[in-house]
Amino acid sequence: MTADAAIHSIREVDSDGTIGLISSEEYPPYARPPLSKGLWTGDEGIEDVDLETSNMNLEMHLNQSVIKIDTDNKKVYDKNKNEYTYQKLLIATGGTPKKLPNIEEEGIIYYRTISDYKKLRDIVDKNENFGIIGGGFIGSEIAAGIKMYKPDAEVTMIFPESGIGALIFPKVLSDFITDYFRQNDVNVLTGESVESIIKEDKTYLVEAQSGKKFKFDTVIAGLGITPNIKLAKEANLEVDDGIIVNKYLQTNDLDIYAAGDVAIYHIPVLNKFIRIEHEDNALMMGEIAGKNMAGKEIPFDHLSMFYSDFFEYGYEAVGILDPKLEIVEDLDESLEEGIIYYLEKGRVKGVLLWNVWDKVDEARGLIAEYGPFSSKDLKGRINILTIH
Repeated sequence: MTADAAIHSIREVDSDGTIGLISSEEYPPYARPPLSKGLWTGDEGIEDVDLETSNMNLEMHLNQSVIKIDTDNKKVYDKNKNEYTYQKLLIATGGTPKKLPNIEEEGIIYYRTISDYKKLRDIVDKNENFGIIGGGFIGSEIAAGIKMYKPDAEVTMIFPESGIGALIFPKVLSDFITDYFRQNDVNVLTGESVESIIKEDKTYLVEAQSGKKFKFDTVIAGLGITPNIKLAKEANLEVDDGIIVNKYLQTNDLDIYAAGDVAIYHIPVLNKFIRIEHEDNALMMGEIAGKNMAGKEIPFDHLSMFYSDFFEYGYEAVGILDPKLEIVEDLDESLEEGIIYYLEKGRVKGVLLWNVWDKVDEARGLIAEYGPFSSKDLKGRINILTIH
């Protein structure tokens, strides 16, 4: 998605320059969020996820991986030893799904790509019993997606946290969401880590550390990603938990840019270097990187939003969501909707809009204010009466 956004924005500035896209994916660029959302609910079809990158007058080299960047000669080499030259280069390598430690069993779906979606959709059509490892974004969305697509499917979630989304939600909301999944016939096992997975005939035998055992037709894991920095590191670009870029999204080699899930950048409003793995960030960074590669000098200072949906609930959020920060809850008594503020030293660092929509800009504005804020200041600060 980052590459596609960059290509489109390059074409806004330069209609004639040559563009080459090298991608390890077998498909042209596509939208990722529907893979765990709209494609399961029927809101979108597989034909809707294509981003129409092929219409942008470029060469696409698909199912191909770059293995070396020669910064001195401005060349890159792919796994088949093909050579490509560049004037400006964008690294948008994203991340690789984290694997279950010490488990090598084949057939586990580490869900991320359109190929994973097609494989799982076929499995769900033919089978009934599914194990999902992980209680974060992907785990919760896939669990809900399978149940909404096939209500009689048996879906079990297993993860070590105390509740769904416990790494970003305060306990009261995480507990509410976990109970809600159980009410929708999802078997949720909290505080459990997977000890072993053994494939026996056509089923997977899963044993948790507690000794509990399960049998699934397939196992899906959503454990987050590890940013793909190896290529950049070997090219002597500055890296940490991602590729470090300046305000113009340039690396320490000013002809090489990085954007999307793999890039670490400074957010002035938070006064912090961060790496964000969500759609809004991928699109906005790609757009600015593309324009700057084509000759503009536009600083990237966008505070990206992110969102998720499951069953009848959803949320939008912006900033840092960490339940270890000071929490101010402005939720209705039923927990059906409301706002949660995340504070550090009296300053708002993040805002969660729970079942509240069209308020992201207000949340961004609040994060930009210095404060200090108290609980009293924030209750009712963002008006939710205009939600739809």
